[in-house]
Amino acid sequence: MSAGELRALVYGMARALRSQGLRRGQTVTLFVDDHRATYEVKRLCHVLDVNRSSYYKWLAGAEARAARKQEDRVLADEISEIHGESGGAYGSPRVTAELRENGHRVNEKRVARIMRTFSISGIRLRRRVRTTVPDPVSGQVADLFGRDFTATEPGRKLMGDITYLPCQDGKFLYLATVLDCFSRKIVGWSIADHMRTDLVADALRMAARTRGSLAGAVFHSDHGAQYGSRAYVGLCDQLKVTRSMGAVGTSADNAACESFHASLKRETLQGAHDYGDATTCRRTVFVWLTRYNTRRRHSTNGQLSPDAYERRHNAKLTLAA
Repeated sequence: MSAGELRALVYGMARALRSQGLRRGQTVTLFVDDHRATYEVKRLCHVLDVNRSSYYKWLAGAEARAARKQEDRVLADEISEIHGESGGAYGSPRVTAELRENGHRVNEKRVARIMRTFSISGIRLRRRVRTTVPDPVSGQVADLFGRDFTATEPGRKLMGDITYLPCQDGKFLYLATVLDCFSRKIVGWSIADHMRTDLVADALRMAARTRGSLAGAVFHSDHGAQYGSRAYVGLCDQLKVTRSMGAVGTSADNAACESFHASLKRETLQGAHDYGDATTCRRTVFVWLTRYNTRRRHSTNGQLSPDAYERRHNAKLTLAA
């Protein structure tokens, strides 16, 4: 075989291997190794402009590479199991946190690489649909958050929002949630086939039961008519909750709730157009909310679930006392 034919052969193979993510240097080295029984390594390296010492260095590391590949395959099996248990929702940060808790000393870059190699990926965001119906009267309420969605203790800063839940036959249910900024825990929620004030009021009452009391808490929302209604204002006064509202038409002022609802629908719908019937929708959301509070890792909490984060906080207070 002539030098030209040899080059043509290896370049053809290079295109095929490059489609698998290999670089040109890797494809040429692999070609030399595959054909060393037919041609002298010296001639192959000369024709293909490869440094022989580089080839032999690559060859000496073959055993270590094989071992790493086997380790990657074993880790990929565990990653796949974690990914499956999360409902296909976890990306590399949460998978890494789970692996570390299971005793693995692994960094996120390696986990991300293995997930790419074995086509393991989290669920992508769906396009968001707005549900806010502005209330002109609620413009009198000040923004007490200023886009600061952090809190030093539970039950001090709460956020609320409504999102739609698509069901079969073009119908919808609506979910109102109350999120505690300290741990991102959902302390109150309500599902109904309407967006009347009762929907958000029921969620706030549940939050009061969950926390025992909301006296002194600040509740932040958008300018939806439900949050500005006379009945809701009266409930906040009754529970001794101070209201806060962001600017009209600015979702960034309620970003923590927006992000939560996006995650909920991304991880429960998983690309589907709807939840099916209303009963299935309610059950699916209930199961996910329970798992979110008790088990799902949250980046804001250092990859701890909201409940685990609050338990750690309470343990520190006990020790300090």
